[in-house]
Amino acid sequence: MSETRRKLTTIFCADVQDYTRLMGADEEGTLASLKRCREAMGRLIESHGGRVINTWGDGLIADFPSVVEAVRAAVDTQNELAGFNARRPADGRMLFRIGINLGDVIVEGDDIYGDGVNIAARLQTSAAAGGIVISSTVYDQVRNKVAVGFEFLGPLMVKNVDEGVPSYAVKIGDARDETPSAERSGSARPQPVMSAGKAETTPAPGGRRLYGVLGIVAAVLIGINLLSWQGVFWARFPVLALAVIAALAWNRDQTQFNRKITLLAILALGLAGINLFTWTGQFWAVWPILGIAAVMGVRWSMRR
Repeated sequence: MSETRRKLTTIFCADVQDYTRLMGADEEGTLASLKRCREAMGRLIESHGGRVINTWGDGLIADFPSVVEAVRAAVDTQNELAGFNARRPADGRMLFRIGINLGDVIVEGDDIYGDGVNIAARLQTSAAAGGIVISSTVYDQVRNKVAVGFEFLGPLMVKNVDEGVPSYAVKIGDARDETPSAERSGSARPQPVMSAGKAETTPAPGGRRLYGVLGIVAAVLIGINLLSWQGVFWARFPVLALAVIAALAWNRDQTQFNRKITLLAILALGLAGINLFTWTGQFWAVWPILGIAAVMGVRWSMRR
C-alpha cells in the first residue's frame, strides 16, 4: 500500500478555456495543439523545479517546493503559449487558465489531495482566458519577489471552506482573448506578454498624452482667469476637476496599489478640495472623508 503523509506545497492547476467548443470544431487538431501546449508547459514546470502530478482531459496539476518559481513558471507558460496562439486564428486559439495556491495537502503515492488542491482548482476556474489567479497565501510570498503586477479580486468562495479565499489576478499583459485591430487586419502580431523577470514601469503613451492635454487645459484656464481678473479665482473648480480626471486615469493604469482603495482616496481628496475652495469656516468634508476612510480600512483588512 502507498504511504499517506502531509506536506506544505504550492499547487499549480491549469485547464483550457472553451475546450469542448474546440473539440467540437476540430478534434484531431485540438488534440495535437493540446499535446504541444502540455509539452511546453511540462518543460517550463520542470525548469522551475516543479513536478507534473496528473493530467486529465484538458487539465493539468503540478506542485512546486518554491512559491516564487511556481508563479514564474505560470507567467513563462502564458508567455510561451501567447506566442503559439499568435499564429492561430482567433477562434482556434488554445488559451489556458492557471490557478496557484499554497496549502497543506495529503500526499498518497504520487498524487495529492485536500482543500489546498480544491482551492487551486477553484482559482483556476476564476482566471480569465490566458490569465493567472493566485491565493493570498501565494501573494504574501511573491509580491516583493516577482516583478509583475497584481490586482486584488476580493474573497473567493470555495466549496468546503467556511471563509472566502482572498485572491489576486497576476497582471502579465493585455487579455489574451482580445484580438488587436492590427492583428485582425493581418499586419501585426500581438504584443508579447511580460516575463516574470520584468516589470511594467513605463507609462503608456496614451496616458502621457492625456496628462499633457489636461495640464495644458488647466494652464489655459488659469491664464484666462488671471488675464480677466475681477477678484474671483473661478478657474479653481475646473482645475480641480481636471486634477481628479488625471488621478483617475493614473489609477486605471497603475499596479502598485489596490485600485479600489486608491479610488476612495482620490474621492476623499476631491471632497477636501471642494471644501477648501468653498470655505465658509466649517470643514464639512470631514464626515464623508471619515466614512470613506472607514470603507478603505475595511477593504484593506480584507487583503490578507
